Amino acid sequence: MSIKQQLIEKKDLIIKTWRSALLGSYPEATQRFLIREKDQFANPVGQSIHKNISGIYHALIEDEDFDTVSSNLEEIIKIRAVQDFIPSDALLFIFQLKSIIRSSLDFKSIGNSSVNELNSLDVRIDELALKAFDIYSMCRQKLYEIRVNEVQNQVGSLLKRANLTVEIPD
Repeated sequence: MSIKQQLIEKKDLIIKTWRSALLGSYPEATQRFLIREKDQFANPVGQSIHKNISGIYHALIEDEDFDTVSSNLEEIIKIRAVQDFIPSDALLFIFQLKSIIRSSLDFKSIGNSSVNELNSLDVRIDELALKAFDIYSMCRQKLYEIRVNEVQNQVGSLLKRANLTVEIPD
């Protein structure tokens, strides 16, 4: 049985394990909430993770272009970018997929011919991680721009209130 066939057959188990690994990066109380709360309005983060991680996995095993799955990846990364994660922790879940896949594969039925298939899958996961890092960087840059604009607006309004601004004639 090929690696791809096993990945399709064990899809639900791998996605569940991968989702648990992702949720494992949150504090224990948050984990319980994200897992237990099924209402999409009460738990938009949990629902987004649940929905989008499946899309990413599907694109990965079907060798789809990552541009088609970038919206799924972007939804998860946007959430992680606004939270208090350092970049390595925010993107660790992508690299964890390698070990999750390896632990779920039956190497006895794969044979030596599928080594290239496994290497190709590793390369695709690495490409996915690079794309995720690009998205993470763009999100963090946007956050900093928003913060700078907000500080500028606050300072400007304080100066106007204190009557310390001067109109410059054209």
